[in-house]
Amino acid sequence: MLLLAGAVLIAVSPLWRPLPRPTAEVVAAADTLIPGIAPPLPWPTTGQAVLDVEGVGRLGQYGGSNPVPIASVAKVMTAYLVLTDRPLAVGAAGPAVPVTAEEIANHQAEAARSESLISVTAGQSFTERQALLALLLPSANNMARILAAWDAGSVAAFVAKMNTTAAALGMGQTHYTDPAGFDPGTVSTAADQVALAHQAMAIPAFAELVAQPSAVLPGNGTVTNANHMLGQNGVIGIKTGSTTEAGGCLLFAAKIQAADRTVTVIGAVFSQPGPNSHRQLLATFPIVKALLVAAGQVLSVFTVVHAGQLIAKIRGPLGTGTTLTASDDLRIMGWPGLTVHVRADIPAVPASLTPGTQHGRVTVSTGGDDPASVSLQAAGRLQPPDRWTRILHHE
Repeated sequence: MLLLAGAVLIAVSPLWRPLPRPTAEVVAAADTLIPGIAPPLPWPTTGQAVLDVEGVGRLGQYGGSNPVPIASVAKVMTAYLVLTDRPLAVGAAGPAVPVTAEEIANHQAEAARSESLISVTAGQSFTERQALLALLLPSANNMARILAAWDAGSVAAFVAKMNTTAAALGMGQTHYTDPAGFDPGTVSTAADQVALAHQAMAIPAFAELVAQPSAVLPGNGTVTNANHMLGQNGVIGIKTGSTTEAGGCLLFAAKIQAADRTVTVIGAVFSQPGPNSHRQLLATFPIVKALLVAAGQVLSVFTVVHAGQLIAKIRGPLGTGTTLTASDDLRIMGWPGLTVHVRADIPAVPASLTPGTQHGRVTVSTGGDDPASVSLQAAGRLQPPDRWTRILHHE
């Protein structure tokens, strides 16, 4: 009897031991390429150019990465810093910005250098909104200096803040020597300025200001935006620049249609040649138009993960298990040859799953800010092994 009892105890002892938890083995979560080769873009034949698709990534880049003078594109950082330090609601006037005595004293010399200026008088003041419109539309160099002194106490202190901010934003090829960009020592790259443009356009007041085709300023009447691309090919901003040293420069943002979606494109075309600054700036416009048209043709929506696609295998104890599959198609905006990152996030697997139970997600992204994801679901039943199976396997 004792031997029989011992045998029974040995036989049923596996039932007393806890079963190991089911585990998930991801089988489809790795970088992949959208099939095909993207057609070449109509880049300029000289200078630098960059084209980003917001939320997706960099569509392309042309030219070197050496710092070059950027002329009045420098005013993007000036406006960005002012709006960061002294936020302004869309459409709000904001506080008064006084015209400094130093600026009045320098005005004659600035005019003699043929700088881009607005009229100012002693004792005059502008609202913050008016000052920023003067900075960004007619590209007034004297307003850049007025705003710099107003924000930081002095132009020199403001320039130091510009460089500190550029470093913090990862703009490693950028160095500012003045808030207006008139000094050719203010240098950057198309890539660095596109990175700044993403940050600046995320400020609603900035995006609203650079989209204005004209404005009425005290003592100046109606001034117009130097960015004549506004409203063409979906362009919604942001800043022009042209000097003898910089050539023609245009930092731009546009909303374009691609594959029945509206996408935002941010780019830059720098260092375009011409006999004078006006012609240099005009040279950027057809290049930007061609790039935007091409972007709308290249961009499309691709199915990266298909409904029912196997993503992970669930392995339970004693040969039990099931699979996790995508619950729906997972589509993403992109272009042929773009790298897509596929990631599966699967929490601890319970002992039991019924078919169709959602468990985890699969996410795809391209390095931009807009990943897409769908849930995973159990394709079959997962349940613990029965008693006889456990006894027979001596688990």
